[in-house]
Amino acid sequence: MPTDAAPDPTADPVLVRRARIAKLVAIGQRVGYGLFAVAMVGFFVGLATEYSSAIVNLIVGSLLVGSAVLAPAIVFGYAVKAAEREDAGLPSGH
Repeated sequence: MPTDAAPDPTADPVLVRRARIAKLVAIGQRVGYGLFAVAMVGFFVGLATEYSSAIVNLIVGSLLVGSAVLAPAIVFGYAVKAAEREDAGLPSGH
């Protein structure tokens, strides 16, 4: 049995946790960017018609919640990628 074989991801709790975080990161990025898209659509709807208080609330709320969800997702995404690079023995990129 070779000693440099890839570890079994289901046996290593660190890899299991990293995979769970990567999955949450992907969901967070989809939700965050989706809310930014909603804000953009709301902006252009308001631009074409009239900026009612409902449209302004939609835009501001989408941007606030999208930022609150997307910021940690991006940070954790970079952390997961850095950990995977370190495990693979690749340079950190600095």
